[in-house]
Amino acid sequence: MNTPNSRDTTFWPALPFDEWQETCATLHMWTQVVGKIRLALAPMVNQWWQVPLYVTSTGLTTSLMPYATCNFQIDFDFCRHALVVSTSDQRRTEFALVPMSVAEFYDRTMSALRSLGLEVTIWTMPVEVADAIPFERDRDHKSYDADYAHRFWRVLVHSDRVLYAFRSRFVGKVSPVHFFWGSFDLAVTRFSGRTAPPHPGGMPNLGDWVAREAYSHEVSSCGFWPGNGGYGKAAFYAYAYPEPKGFADAPLRPSAARFDPNLREFVLDYDSLQQSAAPDTMLLDFCQSTYEAAADNAKWDRTALERFDAR
Repeated sequence: MNTPNSRDTTFWPALPFDEWQETCATLHMWTQVVGKIRLALAPMVNQWWQVPLYVTSTGLTTSLMPYATCNFQIDFDFCRHALVVSTSDQRRTEFALVPMSVAEFYDRTMSALRSLGLEVTIWTMPVEVADAIPFERDRDHKSYDADYAHRFWRVLVHSDRVLYAFRSRFVGKVSPVHFFWGSFDLAVTRFSGRTAPPHPGGMPNLGDWVAREAYSHEVSSCGFWPGNGGYGKAAFYAYAYPEPKGFADAPLRPSAARFDPNLREFVLDYDSLQQSAAPDTMLLDFCQSTYEAAADNAKWDRTALERFDAR
């Protein structure tokens, strides 16, 4: 029987960024539309944990959002290729995910909400991207390759699974494994318990106060991005804030991983993992060794924070 650590690439599909970057950019904006609906409705939670999306058996979901006496959720279904809105009183509407502009997707999404009696107003300017175009005016991003959207979801499914296994090793404060639509990445973050210096901010179309809430405490974070943000290829990443002295030079596993001095992050190219005979082990080693680089150099109380010695 095949396992995710076997060489069967159906588990970890190829995801060459240059072949789907236009779809990736469009999906990024579509998820921002849906994510901002959650932002408008969900009560504030530390580090903005109320705003991400979550991986499901078919795609991504907002999870249940409060709305008067009838809660609802929005799901990207990357198997049937549909956007689905469903309510807690068993009403439902959907439309097909096909090539369409962000402006059309925004209009269809808001119309779907109104058809169920859900009136939601959002700020339509994208965040964390340069040269942002308001959703209702964005006719530049309009690609949807169903095959690559499905591949992307499959990578998220397996990344989510391995990151949850890594998360289970920690008994201190740790985030869910969640998908941030602003930066378009899947992430899990561990906390030392100590406060951090104010974050300098500087992210495009994002108030510095937002970043300061996200990084109010000392963190070690790892995750997956599909190639957006200027890196140009799918990769796993890891960083620490604040970055402790010695972090960049710490021992690292696997050998394919490296420290990127421009990003100030450790990086493991997805292609290296996808072609590995033991991808799960490779990703767990990357997460563990980069966490150790942060925790050891910043002198975290690892005995109190960890469930067991996972090295």
